[in-house]
Amino acid sequence: MYISERLRENNIAEYLLYMWQVEDIIRANGLDIERLREGYLSQFGAEGEQKEQLEGWYEQLIAMMREEGVEKKGHLQINKNIIIMLTDLHLRLLRTPKFADYSAAYYHILPFIVELRAKNRQGGEEEKDEMETCLDALYGLMLLHLQGKKVSGDTELALAEVAKFMALLSNYYKKEKAGELDFD
Repeated sequence: MYISERLRENNIAEYLLYMWQVEDIIRANGLDIERLREGYLSQFGAEGEQKEQLEGWYEQLIAMMREEGVEKKGHLQINKNIIIMLTDLHLRLLRTPKFADYSAAYYHILPFIVELRAKNRQGGEEEKDEMETCLDALYGLMLLHLQGKKVSGDTELALAEVAKFMALLSNYYKKEKAGELDFD
Protein backbone atom coordinates (compact mmCIF):
# COMPACT_ATOMS: atom_id res chain seq x y z
CA MET A 1 0.00 0.00 0.00
CA TYR A 2 2.70 2.46 0.97
CA ILE A 3 4.87 1.35 -1.93
CA SER A 4 1.96 1.85 -4.33
CA GLU A 5 1.36 5.39 -3.07
CA ARG A 6 5.01 6.33 -3.55
CA LEU A 7 5.17 4.73 -7.00
CA ARG A 8 1.92 6.37 -8.11
CA GLU A 9 3.42 9.77 -7.32
CA ASN A 10 6.85 9.14 -8.85
CA ASN A 11 6.53 6.68 -11.74
CA ILE A 12 3.10 5.65 -13.00
CA ALA A 13 4.46 2.82 -15.15
CA GLU A 14 6.23 1.24 -12.17
CA TYR A 15 3.03 1.76 -10.17
CA LEU A 16 1.05 -0.27 -12.72
CA LEU A 17 3.63 -3.05 -12.75
CA TYR A 18 3.50 -3.13 -8.96
CA MET A 19 -0.30 -3.23 -8.93
CA TRP A 20 -0.32 -6.06 -11.46
CA GLN A 21 2.04 -7.94 -9.15
CA VAL A 22 -0.32 -7.27 -6.21
CA GLU A 23 -3.22 -8.63 -8.27
CA ASP A 24 -1.21 -11.79 -8.97
CA ILE A 25 -0.22 -12.16 -5.30
CA ILE A 26 -3.88 -11.91 -4.33
CA ARG A 27 -4.76 -14.54 -6.94
CA ALA A 28 -1.95 -16.82 -5.75
CA ASN A 29 -3.54 -16.66 -2.28
CA GLY A 30 -6.97 -17.57 -3.60
CA LEU A 31 -8.42 -14.11 -2.89
CA ASP A 32 -8.36 -15.17 0.76
CA ILE A 33 -7.42 -12.42 3.21
CA GLU A 34 -6.52 -14.96 5.91
CA ARG A 35 -4.02 -16.68 3.63
CA LEU A 36 -2.61 -13.28 2.70
CA ARG A 37 -2.30 -12.29 6.36
CA GLU A 38 -0.49 -15.46 7.33
CA GLY A 39 1.66 -16.12 4.28
CA TYR A 40 2.38 -12.71 2.84
CA LEU A 41 1.37 -9.66 4.86
CA SER A 42 2.95 -10.98 8.06
CA GLN A 43 6.42 -10.59 6.52
CA PHE A 44 6.07 -6.80 6.44
CA GLY A 45 6.14 -6.52 10.22
CA ALA A 46 3.39 -3.90 10.24
CA GLU A 47 1.87 -3.19 13.64
CA GLY A 48 -1.23 -1.45 14.95
CA GLU A 49 -2.87 1.08 12.67
CA GLN A 50 -0.39 0.48 9.86
CA LYS A 51 -1.24 -3.24 9.91
CA GLU A 52 -4.97 -2.48 9.86
CA GLN A 53 -4.56 -0.09 6.91
CA LEU A 54 -2.48 -2.61 4.97
CA GLU A 55 -4.94 -5.44 5.55
CA GLY A 56 -7.87 -3.14 4.77
CA TRP A 57 -6.24 -2.14 1.49
CA TYR A 58 -5.84 -5.80 0.47
CA GLU A 59 -9.42 -6.55 1.54
CA GLN A 60 -10.65 -3.70 -0.68
CA LEU A 61 -8.63 -4.99 -3.62
CA ILE A 62 -10.01 -8.50 -3.12
CA ALA A 63 -13.56 -7.14 -3.08
CA MET A 64 -12.91 -5.11 -6.23
CA MET A 65 -11.39 -8.10 -8.01
CA ARG A 66 -14.46 -10.18 -7.20
CA GLU A 67 -16.88 -7.42 -8.22
CA GLU A 68 -15.07 -6.86 -11.51
CA GLY A 69 -14.65 -10.55 -12.32
CA VAL A 70 -10.85 -10.53 -12.46
CA GLU A 71 -10.31 -13.34 -9.98
CA LYS A 72 -8.40 -15.47 -12.48
CA LYS A 73 -6.93 -12.97 -14.95
CA GLY A 74 -7.19 -9.40 -16.12
CA HIS A 75 -6.74 -6.12 -14.31
CA LEU A 76 -8.81 -3.93 -12.06
CA GLN A 77 -10.63 -1.07 -13.73
CA ILE A 78 -8.65 1.47 -11.70
CA ASN A 79 -5.50 0.13 -13.35
CA LYS A 80 -7.11 0.01 -16.78
CA ASN A 81 -8.10 3.65 -16.36
CA ILE A 82 -4.47 4.60 -15.86
CA ILE A 83 -3.55 2.83 -19.09
CA ILE A 84 -6.29 4.81 -20.83
CA MET A 85 -4.87 8.06 -19.40
CA LEU A 86 -1.34 7.08 -20.43
CA THR A 87 -2.53 6.25 -23.94
CA ASP A 88 -4.33 9.58 -24.17
CA LEU A 89 -1.23 11.45 -23.01
CA HIS A 90 0.92 9.41 -25.39
CA LEU A 91 -1.24 10.40 -28.36
CA ARG A 92 -1.30 14.07 -27.36
CA LEU A 93 2.49 14.10 -27.01
CA LEU A 94 2.89 12.55 -30.46
CA ARG A 95 0.58 15.13 -32.07
CA THR A 96 2.57 18.06 -30.72
CA PRO A 97 5.87 18.95 -32.41
CA LYS A 98 6.95 20.56 -29.14
CA PHE A 99 7.77 17.09 -27.75
CA ALA A 100 10.19 15.88 -30.42
CA ASP A 101 12.21 13.95 -27.83
CA TYR A 102 9.13 11.91 -26.98
CA SER A 103 8.29 11.25 -30.63
CA ALA A 104 11.88 10.18 -31.32
CA ALA A 105 11.82 7.78 -28.36
CA TYR A 106 8.50 6.35 -29.51
CA TYR A 107 9.61 5.78 -33.11
CA HIS A 108 12.81 4.21 -31.78
CA ILE A 109 10.85 1.51 -29.90
CA LEU A 110 7.98 1.18 -32.40
CA PRO A 111 9.57 -1.84 -34.14
CA PHE A 112 9.71 -3.61 -30.75
CA ILE A 113 6.05 -2.79 -30.11
CA VAL A 114 5.06 -4.10 -33.55
CA GLU A 115 6.98 -7.32 -32.92
CA LEU A 116 5.44 -7.77 -29.45
CA ARG A 117 1.93 -7.23 -30.77
CA ALA A 118 2.51 -9.72 -33.59
CA LYS A 119 3.73 -12.34 -31.09
CA ASN A 120 0.68 -11.70 -28.90
CA ARG A 121 -1.65 -12.21 -31.88
CA GLN A 122 0.14 -15.44 -32.80
CA GLY A 123 -0.29 -16.59 -29.21
CA GLY A 124 -4.03 -16.01 -29.45
CA GLU A 125 -4.06 -13.06 -27.05
CA GLU A 126 -6.58 -10.28 -27.43
CA GLU A 127 -5.44 -7.09 -29.13
CA LYS A 128 -4.04 -4.54 -26.68
CA ASP A 129 -3.06 -0.95 -27.23
CA GLU A 130 0.59 -0.02 -27.48
CA MET A 131 1.04 1.22 -23.93
CA GLU A 132 -0.47 -1.94 -22.44
CA THR A 133 1.69 -4.02 -24.79
CA CYS A 134 4.80 -2.25 -23.46
CA LEU A 135 3.71 -2.74 -19.85
CA ASP A 136 2.84 -6.41 -20.47
CA ALA A 137 6.31 -7.00 -21.90
CA LEU A 138 8.00 -5.32 -18.94
CA TYR A 139 5.84 -7.26 -16.50
CA GLY A 140 6.65 -10.52 -18.28
CA LEU A 141 10.35 -9.73 -18.09
CA MET A 142 10.05 -8.97 -14.38
CA LEU A 143 8.31 -12.32 -13.79
CA LEU A 144 10.99 -14.18 -15.74
CA HIS A 145 13.71 -12.50 -13.66
CA LEU A 146 11.86 -13.36 -10.42
CA GLN A 147 11.72 -17.00 -11.56
CA GLY A 148 15.43 -16.97 -12.36
CA LYS A 149 14.79 -17.68 -16.02
CA LYS A 150 17.17 -16.57 -18.74
CA VAL A 151 16.19 -14.05 -21.39
CA SER A 152 18.09 -13.51 -24.61
CA GLY A 153 20.41 -10.55 -24.84
CA ASP A 154 18.39 -9.07 -27.69
CA THR A 155 15.20 -9.27 -25.64
CA GLU A 156 16.91 -7.65 -22.65
CA LEU A 157 18.19 -4.81 -24.83
CA ALA A 158 14.83 -4.28 -26.53
CA LEU A 159 12.95 -4.21 -23.25
CA ALA A 160 15.53 -1.88 -21.72
CA GLU A 161 14.62 0.58 -24.49
CA VAL A 162 10.91 0.02 -23.82
CA ALA A 163 11.55 0.67 -20.12
CA LYS A 164 13.33 3.96 -20.95
CA PHE A 165 10.39 4.99 -23.10
CA MET A 166 7.87 4.15 -20.40
CA ALA A 167 9.97 6.11 -17.89
CA LEU A 168 9.85 9.10 -20.25
CA LEU A 169 6.07 8.80 -20.59
CA SER A 170 5.78 8.45 -16.81
CA ASN A 171 7.78 11.62 -16.38
CA TYR A 172 5.46 13.50 -18.72
CA TYR A 173 2.48 12.05 -16.83
CA LYS A 174 3.92 13.34 -13.56
CA LYS A 175 4.49 16.77 -15.10
CA GLU A 176 0.95 16.86 -16.44
CA LYS A 177 -0.48 15.92 -13.04
CA ALA A 178 1.56 18.75 -11.49
CA GLY A 179 0.26 21.22 -14.10
CA GLU A 180 3.75 21.63 -15.57
CA LEU A 181 3.06 20.30 -19.06
CA ASP A 182 2.29 22.92 -21.69
CA PHE A 183 0.98 21.71 -25.04
CA ASP A 184 0.80 25.19 -26.57
